[in-house]
Amino acid sequence: MQVTTYWLEHAWLGDRVEPGVALDVADGRITAIRTGVEAPPPGAEVLRGLTIPGLSNAHSHAFHRALRGTVQVGSGTFWTWREVMYQVASRLTPDAYHALARAVYAEMALAGITSVGEFHYLHHAPGGAPYADPNAMGEALIAAAADAGIRITLLDTAYLSSGFGEAPNQHQLRFSDGTAEAWAERASLLKDREHARIGAAIHSVRAVPADQLSTVARWAEARRVPLHVHLSEQTAENDACLAAHGVTPTRLLADHGVLGPRTTGVHNTHLTDEDIALLGGTTTGTCMCPTTERDLADGIGPAVALQRAGSPLSLGSDSHAVIDLLEEARAMELDERLRTRTRGHWTANALLRAATADGHAALGWDEAGRIQAGALADLTTIALESVRTAGPLPRLAAETAVFAASASDIRHTIVGGRHVVRDGVHQLVPDVPRALADSIAALRG
Repeated sequence: MQVTTYWLEHAWLGDRVEPGVALDVADGRITAIRTGVEAPPPGAEVLRGLTIPGLSNAHSHAFHRALRGTVQVGSGTFWTWREVMYQVASRLTPDAYHALARAVYAEMALAGITSVGEFHYLHHAPGGAPYADPNAMGEALIAAAADAGIRITLLDTAYLSSGFGEAPNQHQLRFSDGTAEAWAERASLLKDREHARIGAAIHSVRAVPADQLSTVARWAEARRVPLHVHLSEQTAENDACLAAHGVTPTRLLADHGVLGPRTTGVHNTHLTDEDIALLGGTTTGTCMCPTTERDLADGIGPAVALQRAGSPLSLGSDSHAVIDLLEEARAMELDERLRTRTRGHWTANALLRAATADGHAALGWDEAGRIQAGALADLTTIALESVRTAGPLPRLAAETAVFAASASDIRHTIVGGRHVVRDGVHQLVPDVPRALADSIAALRG
């Protein structure tokens, strides 16, 4: 068994920063950890800066990356943004999606992300006809993650209706399997790989009829896999649900067995006190996506109240207005400061846990997100001498990383003991900016 030793100049160990930490890695896992190692052992790989567990992006729509810049022109609403999104979705083929997702996941690796939760609902060909391989689009995403060197949880998404009691519109025919049973039959054909795990998602309560919610929940429960759902992102969704069913979206999900410790609500923005109690009481997770939520003017969710109630917090870049999990982490705190006009809702350690261990757990990678023996050797190193991070004492490296660093400060990304990004250069995708530009240009109408 080949053992590689990494020497970490500074390491975040979950509750503190330690200088001089040596890790032994074999078969993709950390086998031993030693603190107080003042100098690199002979032959060790040296990681200068602050090394943390790999970052987890718990909510992604890879093809939304093609919208960056375009949807920032003018004003509009979430619903007008959605029309632009449909136009991009209509042009994707399995090959085009692979090229785009490979570039997007490579951008994530450059940002220190080692696992992604891909909320995948673009299943079929234009018009809704299945491909010869009914999971061609999902397989393209799984292959793209492998090519970019990161882990993926493919959250195969049930998307069956346009709204409460409404058939899919022409754009949404690509998303729909017709019924939850047909969705489950197709999703069951997807298989885990070493770098990929299959989970499930309910797009939203407006996109899956109430009498079919439990079918998706039972499928996920039988396989003991993550189940994610967009929840109360827009007040219009809440109003429509109340009109159709007389209850909030959270209560509707609870009544149909969707909530629970393997379920994560994405956004959870517009909640009642009862909603918060339901989510916390069932230990249903919350994935906050602050850069998207503010980009779309969705609002600021009650993350503090949710966590206090028992809902674990994770983070996602969602529409990829930017891909920067450090920005997502500090935005959760800073947005709450603006809302309440008070400071200190989360410590840097708490925000890093949301971006690492709790994010991986939300995606079913419980063995990732920690620097300890037995954990997956997924690591991210943040430079401490850039123009953003130079100056503070090393013992404040966690605070510096969360409140000052950016994705541009990621020096190394290691997945399963393999350098995917070394000294800021992606080792598998030679020119990530060109790959992004070319794959996005191919989608322009």
